[in-house]
Amino acid sequence: MSYTDKIISLEKALSLVKSGDKIVTGLGACEGGLFMENLHTVADRVQNVRVINCNPTHACDFYKPEYADTFSVDGWFYATPLRKAHAQGNMAFIPNHLHLAATKWLYRNKPNIFVASASMPDANGFISLSTSNTYERRMMEAADITILEINPNFPFVYGDVVIHYTDVDYLIEADYPIPTIPDVPVNDKDREIGRLISGYVPDGACLQLGIGGIPNAVAEFLKEKNDLGIHTELITSGMADLVKMGVVTNKRKNINRGQMIATMILGSKELYEFCDHNPGVALYDGAWVNDPATIAQNDNQISINTSLEVDLTGQCASESIGSRQFSGTGGQADTAIGAQMSKGGRSIIALYSTASIKDKATGERHEVSKIVPQLQTGAAVSLSRNDVDLVITEYGVADLRGANIKERVESLIAIAHPKFRDELWDRALECGIIGRKW
Repeated sequence: MSYTDKIISLEKALSLVKSGDKIVTGLGACEGGLFMENLHTVADRVQNVRVINCNPTHACDFYKPEYADTFSVDGWFYATPLRKAHAQGNMAFIPNHLHLAATKWLYRNKPNIFVASASMPDANGFISLSTSNTYERRMMEAADITILEINPNFPFVYGDVVIHYTDVDYLIEADYPIPTIPDVPVNDKDREIGRLISGYVPDGACLQLGIGGIPNAVAEFLKEKNDLGIHTELITSGMADLVKMGVVTNKRKNINRGQMIATMILGSKELYEFCDHNPGVALYDGAWVNDPATIAQNDNQISINTSLEVDLTGQCASESIGSRQFSGTGGQADTAIGAQMSKGGRSIIALYSTASIKDKATGERHEVSKIVPQLQTGAAVSLSRNDVDLVITEYGVADLRGANIKERVESLIAIAHPKFRDELWDRALECGIIGRKW
């Protein structure tokens, strides 16, 4: 049998959807784009179909209000399409730590269909899931039907993300461009935060970075470092640039020496080209990569995450604005805890001191502090104050390791925007967080 014997049309694949099905698709760029973009076409013959996704990258009609009675969506990580559609009432967030996302979901659910994007089969019939193994292999093994969209635009990435075509039920031939995200421009705040963070990254450190202006700025300030390693949930364009510059060598890692390890890849076309058939890059099961016990095996593990707001005791609300879901926990707690368990490791929360928000009554924008006395009502605590190490804004560093509440209040107010500091002291007293100002 050849892999071509597994190929079916998109229409045939969609015909496999039944009422009551639970359809899981890949994370980010690994989403089954053709299948998901056309899922709405079966709305006239099915009912109560649930889609489970994570940070989806394709624009899909089944999110639209007219399909709300047919399709519901559970998301491990909200992206813009899910945030917009949440008010319809057929969207629900799945609280999770990334390394437990698959196992906990499978505890109470069984996928009927798993669909994802993948590389073309190689000469020996092996296929790479290409851009994610955060939960994908586990869902493949649990699903009644597995469908992969094989696509020549997707890189062949190594690790346990590689499977044989005989392990798949059906293949769809696809040729859409691989989803990319633009590089976020770096501003002056990013640069100052990046400069401060770089001071906590010794030569030989192992890094976890995210996406955005701050991580990009951090990468800029790491150019003078030596023999850095990468053990992260997400491989980004900035990391590939550091490899090309010889800054990241992965030579000093305790595990997976010589390789950049992650569960997913998302970035530019150049990043995907860098990862294609690159033995220095490998994706492994998110349950292993993001397990804090795994992360802690590398010495000097530095975890760099961001947050929407941080309260004066150190609690981080990184995924919701009040009770409104904005993104997801992802691996923030995984990597923060793992880094602090690491010999010489550090967990860093980096954020701007302020944000600009729109007043609902007037429509005008005004500036608010992201260092707050108390988190907004209903806000999810993504990282407990017990697990926060360093908090960095453009105004400095608050070292919370071993600090009592009074010390935390003082340190965090010191890195807030100056115009909010007096108000923060007043509110800390009013709320009873501290008994007096000292």
